[in-house]
Amino acid sequence: MRNLVTGGAGFIGSHLCEWLVAQGQRVLAIDDFSTGRHENIAHLENHSLFSLVCASITDEAIVRECVAQVDRVYHLASAVGVRLIVEQPVRTIETIVHGTSVVLQACARYRRPVLITSTSEVYGKSNKVPFSEDDDLVIGPSFRRRWAYACSKALDEFLAMAYWHHSRLPVVIVRLFNTVGPRQTGQYGMVVPRFVRQALAGEPLTVYGDGTQTRCFCHVKDVVGALTKLMDLPEARGQVFNVGSQEEVSIRELAERVIQLTGSSSKIVFIPFEEAFGPDFEDMQRRVPDLRKVQQAIGYRPRYTLDDIIRDVAAYLSGKMTAGLFAH
Repeated sequence: MRNLVTGGAGFIGSHLCEWLVAQGQRVLAIDDFSTGRHENIAHLENHSLFSLVCASITDEAIVRECVAQVDRVYHLASAVGVRLIVEQPVRTIETIVHGTSVVLQACARYRRPVLITSTSEVYGKSNKVPFSEDDDLVIGPSFRRRWAYACSKALDEFLAMAYWHHSRLPVVIVRLFNTVGPRQTGQYGMVVPRFVRQALAGEPLTVYGDGTQTRCFCHVKDVVGALTKLMDLPEARGQVFNVGSQEEVSIRELAERVIQLTGSSSKIVFIPFEEAFGPDFEDMQRRVPDLRKVQQAIGYRPRYTLDDIIRDVAAYLSGKMTAGLFAH
């Protein structure tokens, strides 16, 4: 099986490439390294089953050429991270919407099955918890940059489903909930690697808001396994699936657990959202997935606990910090 992974040098993309190669499948990765990192896939570069194209998914000619060479496509390339979204909203919207359009056009041309990774952000301000795939999407106002990412990813979903309904292009959409693990950087606002890095360095753990907001964190290995199983399932085509964990934790409790598990002496400090992200930022209080649909489809059950995730991230970051290779 020949696979194209867009965003293959990114956090999740690199783990997916690694998993597919380990299964004896060929992988062609495409990445422009705007947020992906070469070190994520350096260990794969000499493998006979892996190849890399350094290009943007908005380059139509290159994307068409890549899609023509493979049997199926995992589309993970995207602008990512709350800080990047708030600071560069134009880049966020254009990369997500135009990039997905280019990928879908190429897949439609060559009739290649495609899996689109979306996000729990599309549920927006909904207070119906847990979030189910057929729930209404409640997006905030357009003058709040916070919602540019959610709206862009929702448009990706609508476009993918339009291809499914119009021409039966084999499409699967997966809404990811707070995926975490080794290789994730806190550079763009991801909370777990940021907390772990701060704890390992003995710095204060910076909690945005009052810390009562809750999230559910899922190990990247659980996510990658679900993506491949959904791609392999013909009945999943034309469907939307939540993938994540239901182990809910407040951000303050997360900070406390990171300090405990790393043996850190760090303190917790609270920073108002407006100070961290600007005056027009707003956040969701809870984000919990309904996993019944994906459980019924592929028997999905997360294997890794939050403590497992924290330990894995701490082991990865402590190794980088010891080697002097860590980038914030």
